[in-house]
Amino acid sequence: MARLLIHVEGQTEEGLVTEILREHLTAKGFDRVDATLGGNPRLRHRGGIRPWSSFKADIMNHLKEDQGCFATTMVDYYGMPHSWPGRAQAAGMASAEEKARFVEDAVSGDLLQEMGDRFDPSRFVPFVVVHEFEGLLFSDCAAFSSGIGRPELRAEFQGIRDGFATPEEIDDSPETAPSKRVGALVHGYQKPFLGILAVLEIGLARIQDECPHFGDWLRRLEGLVH
Repeated sequence: MARLLIHVEGQTEEGLVTEILREHLTAKGFDRVDATLGGNPRLRHRGGIRPWSSFKADIMNHLKEDQGCFATTMVDYYGMPHSWPGRAQAAGMASAEEKARFVEDAVSGDLLQEMGDRFDPSRFVPFVVVHEFEGLLFSDCAAFSSGIGRPELRAEFQGIRDGFATPEEIDDSPETAPSKRVGALVHGYQKPFLGILAVLEIGLARIQDECPHFGDWLRRLEGLVH
């Protein structure tokens, strides 16, 4: 049986797994797909991504306890602490995808070193969302605005999207990160609820087409069971 556990940073990503990715990946051949919030449960209510040491401990425990499973991550580059391998060095890199891949390689290298030579590296597929979850929603601005019940914002969303080569390139400064842009237009934006509604309206296929890094991750996961 092919089992996948996705270690996520928050409720939005957890909802994406349980409401959308689980059905997609089981249709591709996985027998079970689950999400787990990474890090120290006592600290999760404070928000943000836990330090890598805490996140890594969860992943390693899972991989050791279930010898037949696969593990992956879903964490935002924008909010990632510099305690994560490669995060500080990636900040100066040119493209969003280059930043994410650099961090993923560093995270993978650190975990594989801890797991030892007998560990099968194919069982761990790290994934960093660039720059953050809201960027994915700009894959289809008409569907995004419709999905959250604000169709009048289509043109404004599209204006943001048109300024970048891909939705994943929408930048990550404290003023212009994707979530900041959405929050400025949607008063009281509720990320876990509205974000999942938007993805349901947009569809995974559209997001895969528009967001190459996200699309590559899904194809890698699908390849684990073929």
